Amino acid sequence: MRWHIPESHPRYKSLVAREKVVEAFLEGAVVPQGLIAQGRGEAFDYLLGEVSHPFALQAERAAVAAMLLAQKPVISVNGNYAALAAAEIAELSSELGVKVEVNIFYRTEERVAKIEGMLRRAGVREVLGASCEKTRLPNLESPRGIVCKEGIYSADLVMVSIEDGDRTKALRELGKKVIAIDLNPFSRTAQLAHITIVDEAVRATQNMVKIARELKGLDRPSLEKILSSFDNARALSEAFRAIMVRLEDASKRGLLLEPP
Repeated sequence: MRWHIPESHPRYKSLVAREKVVEAFLEGAVVPQGLIAQGRGEAFDYLLGEVSHPFALQAERAAVAAMLLAQKPVISVNGNYAALAAAEIAELSSELGVKVEVNIFYRTEERVAKIEGMLRRAGVREVLGASCEKTRLPNLESPRGIVCKEGIYSADLVMVSIEDGDRTKALRELGKKVIAIDLNPFSRTAQLAHITIVDEAVRATQNMVKIARELKGLDRPSLEKILSSFDNARALSEAFRAIMVRLEDASKRGLLLEPP
């Protein structure tokens, strides 16, 4: 990193994440709009106390079970997600044997190649990106509709992070299951996904790596039980409630928010 951030800083991890996204922006992997997205995510994470709440951990557990049950799961990665969690994505992909595909809204093949390079350097073994056979999702006009034929186009389940709601809607319309990592429970993506993980991208992926190691040995009925017991609407309600409770508590005390 260009700047030294002391580990004693109370928001060390958040500041490191910010620097990672800025560095990726300077390298051309993240666009200016990605910096705005990072700031929005930080704001929601601050409201949530910068911790993984029980509702997030339950969603992460359901997400891992769903990926283990899927026939052709794919982890979709954009510039921000790669900048923040490339190493964690590599671990999760390896643990679950899941393909990783680069998919971006502000698309140039140069950006796709740069993000692909970041992922490969972090240890992702199979990245679908610049050289894959391309096709288009029939119901999505934006550049996100350009996908790899052997990846998202053929997938039965797609995990997205820091996403736009249009693609989540399009993927659902095509009969694909969607897992979303999204700190903003108000977003269209959060509302439309089958499993919404209201958690910061790095923490969420780290948590899923640990959960994957735990669940890999389970049989199909056990995994199906984990998945069927998860209620996404309830998880979103708990996320809204967590934000409301923390704001209400702060308004009564007139003090700075602190982690729960």
